Amino acid sequence: MSNPADPSNSLVVKLVTNPVSTWLIRTICAPLDPILFRATNGRFSTMGPAGDSMLTITMTGRRTGKKRSVHLTSVEHEGDRLIVASAMGQQKHPGWRYNLEANPDIEVQAAGARYRARATVLTDEEKDTVWGKMKAQVPMIHVYEKRTDRNIRVFRLSRVDRAK
Repeated sequence: MSNPADPSNSLVVKLVTNPVSTWLIRTICAPLDPILFRATNGRFSTMGPAGDSMLTITMTGRRTGKKRSVHLTSVEHEGDRLIVASAMGQQKHPGWRYNLEANPDIEVQAAGARYRARATVLTDEEKDTVWGKMKAQVPMIHVYEKRTDRNIRVFRLSRVDRAK
């Protein structure tokens, strides 16, 4: 019997994390969201109006040297943004994780703002201090965590051009 208090049991979480939705998000939304989000200055994604937690990061590919963009949910923490390399619970880390580790200087498009930032991976101890907050604000993480046994990494995005 499922526990109704479990955040992974909410209707929204079930809709977003079912296999069909996961495929649609990875295959259709993921390539389109960075373009739409940037074009609307952070107001819209393929899912409709974007909330304050959504952002698009643009980084340099570690092998190609080309610009790569990915649209993610973030959590505000101590003036920075935290993002989760969950890959929706897949067994492999998302490719963008390796790009960030190789080239941590990125561009962030958030709601109404575009700025430069530096990405740093949290240590396991640092992750432990924010993981509960992240799961509370992004309940899909509960499902992604159950799907994989890998250590899901968390990155801190620190703005480097505070004057803008």
